[in-house]
Amino acid sequence: MKKKALFILSLLFTFYAHAQVDSAKSKTPFEGLDQSWYNGGDRRTTTSVMETKYFTGSVMLDVNYTYSFANPIDNTVVGSTSLARDNETQLALGVIGGEFNYKNARGKLFLQMGTNSTVIPRDDYSQYRGQYQLANIYRYVAEAYAGYHFDKWRGINVDMGMFVSYIGLNSYYQVENWEYQSSYTSNNTPWFFNGMRIQIFPTKHLKIEPWIINGWQSYARYNNMPGFGGNITWIPNDNIKLLTNDYYGTDTGGKPGRVRVHSDNSLLGRYINKPYSKGISQAAFSLTFDIGFEKGDSVNGFHSSTDPAKGPAQYFVSGMIYNRVWFNHNRFAWTIGGGFINNPGRYLVLYPTGDASPLPNPNNPTKTEGTHPFNTNPGSQFNGFDYSTNFDWMPNQSITWRIEFVHRHASVPYFAGHGGITSPTGYTTTAFGPGTAYPNWAPDLSHFEDRVIFAMLFRL
Repeated sequence: MKKKALFILSLLFTFYAHAQVDSAKSKTPFEGLDQSWYNGGDRRTTTSVMETKYFTGSVMLDVNYTYSFANPIDNTVVGSTSLARDNETQLALGVIGGEFNYKNARGKLFLQMGTNSTVIPRDDYSQYRGQYQLANIYRYVAEAYAGYHFDKWRGINVDMGMFVSYIGLNSYYQVENWEYQSSYTSNNTPWFFNGMRIQIFPTKHLKIEPWIINGWQSYARYNNMPGFGGNITWIPNDNIKLLTNDYYGTDTGGKPGRVRVHSDNSLLGRYINKPYSKGISQAAFSLTFDIGFEKGDSVNGFHSSTDPAKGPAQYFVSGMIYNRVWFNHNRFAWTIGGGFINNPGRYLVLYPTGDASPLPNPNNPTKTEGTHPFNTNPGSQFNGFDYSTNFDWMPNQSITWRIEFVHRHASVPYFAGHGGITSPTGYTTTAFGPGTAYPNWAPDLSHFEDRVIFAMLFRL
């Protein structure tokens, strides 16, 4: 009897011990789900080599050489958040930092350098509202926040600071994306937010994340009201991911009565998973659709009005689809896809730089920097499409070598032609015009561009 009693007690103790371990594991959001194949996600299948009890370090490097068939004489790329210079080798992004945790306190600091630190936030008007040169203050920060973790359900995080945004699906960090040059949907939607977020994980498969932020990819507020939004992500199993990001704010400088509404929605599916195959080891797709509008202060959402007080239509409709196939134990991958955009009013179109820029002059925000500014008035039309294909070699989870071909088209002259978009003397606003050496010069803009991108992406 004693032996039986001891045996039963040992079984009960073993069951209790395993239950406690399972309960502890169950506190981890999305624990046990394979997320390494996502477009816009961390593809690492093992933890960082710099992981300790209180700190997990990270280093990322993104270097590209892009060849434009137009070969612009000023080497300037138009309409990209991934590229800055044509026909040159450039450091797009260098990131160093990590995540800190002690008991329930948490924090993250990723410092950045490279062309992305000015290419991505260049259309932020909010920095001209007030003092302190916000574009310079935040230039070297990719992510920085502090917060607290509450042990409720599968976890609740309350964080304040600067966060990367996943509106448009793609990640801020190219090493996490299937394609290098993002399609219009990702390219023209936010890469970062500044404010507060609350991450709620009520179940293992669900995240609900409200935001209160300064605005739409902005360091400060454009007007007097902050931006509001949120994310819902549902991952029912290893092969499906669904998410929606939704936003409401007032993001046109000097137009406090003009509201912006935006909805971004994605479905990711993996339909082959044979990780030990020397042939096709994985295959997956990502599908994204965005819709939004602005209304008020002389623009009228999805419908133009004959009433001048209401004004023309001003909205955003876009979509993109990509398919990726991995080979030889996921060491190689081939991706193909593309997308479209329709954005009357051009309120989300990335402005051409140089003398075609309509951005305020830092010394006089009432005037634009360029002398031939791109038209962004209500009623101006813009639609386009793009497609790309690339091939990746990934000898391990820390390095990716990529070669990619991209074609992009716009309904209006937009991309840099051979003549370039900056003035012959190197972009000054007095280099040309009547009585100068270049009386007839103007930015050379084209309806389309073709390019080949070579990239090295490293993550530790």
